[in-house]
Amino acid sequence: MKTKTQLKTARRVSRHNRIRARVIGTSEKPRLAVFKSNTGLYAQLIDDSAGVTVAALDTRKQKGKNLLERAQALGTELAKVATGKGIEKVVFDRGGFRYQGAIAILADAAREGGLKF
Repeated sequence: MKTKTQLKTARRVSRHNRIRARVIGTSEKPRLAVFKSNTGLYAQLIDDSAGVTVAALDTRKQKGKNLLERAQALGTELAKVATGKGIEKVVFDRGGFRYQGAIAILADAAREGGLKF
């Protein structure tokens, strides 16, 4: 019998698999994959056609009092890194998480930084 945590994780992975069936990153338009843990937020720009991670950042080194403020800083920094590498458009992969809270703030900050979804 699975515990409550195992069930929640299995359901999130199932949602993520449905998203990944449709969302594919290319070299011109990489996939912005987001993972959220209890303590941090992790974001990667991935080129699925080549199987390469273009850029990876997380909130462990970001300044901020709570996860939401660090997510805002992460989205802004991710947009700077992406535009520095010549990337303007991305495909958003929310990783099976709800589009609310830290995930939504990260996406909005990346948009304000110049990325187009």
